[in-house]
Amino acid sequence: MRKTMPISRPVGLPPGSIVVVPFPYSDRLAEKRRPAVVVSGSKVATAGFVWIAMITSARNPIMFGDLPILDLGPTGLAVSSVVRPVKLACVEPGRILRVIGALHPEEADDVYESLRERLGPL
Repeated sequence: MRKTMPISRPVGLPPGSIVVVPFPYSDRLAEKRRPAVVVSGSKVATAGFVWIAMITSARNPIMFGDLPILDLGPTGLAVSSVVRPVKLACVEPGRILRVIGALHPEEADDVYESLRERLGPL
């Protein structure tokens, strides 16, 4: 009989939710507590994971593809910020520290479109 890998229980975080997580650095084995936007849906949740895209302060140097968050109201973010779609992470739901808000639906659509452009042929 084939063994299955243990996974976290699925969590119902809708795409576009803004969460606070220990987000991994891409260049070293470390992480930083920061906001991120959920970019995965129910199929990834069923597998016990959440895909997230980094959110960083708009004061940081701009990276190609950064998407400004224009409507801070529903996000729970305290400062002007951007979504950085080129920096993604896959985390277990238990790593999410809290949900602080959500992107405006139009801004969330911009993030998903940016991801589709970067993922290549689907």
